[in-house]
Amino acid sequence: VFFTTVVYHQAQQSRVFRSRLPALDILQPGSRWVQIDPRLKPFATEIIVEKQGASAFFGTALDAHLTNAQADSLVVTGLTTSGCVRATAVDGLQHDYPVVVPREAVGDRNEAAHEGNLKDLHAKYADVESLEKVLGCLKAL
Repeated sequence: VFFTTVVYHQAQQSRVFRSRLPALDILQPGSRWVQIDPRLKPFATEIIVEKQGASAFFGTALDAHLTNAQADSLVVTGLTTSGCVRATAVDGLQHDYPVVVPREAVGDRNEAAHEGNLKDLHAKYADVESLEKVLGCLKAL
């Protein structure tokens, strides 16, 4: 399991992206906005990947971590379907990983964007499946 969070350590990181979405400026080191939800309780051995853009792959060591872990596929969850989930799923496929997105484990602030992106992801980049099916597959490993 790998967790991701967006953190800006320097004022100039992702300045164009942040100029489009000024609310991102609160994503500073140590703030509650960059903490992993405590309900997920990452184990000490699980890696938290800090990123500055939508994709968990762009500008990070995620692919190296996945290679080191001998990962052969990805299950992408989180927020937002139209942004980070989509970008990570597309980049995952471009890194040659089969990608699965559990429908009930992703969300977006806009329902139409959420549904449209799930449909498009399923058509081209990932298998969009029920959470029940994904959990069943994981339990069978």
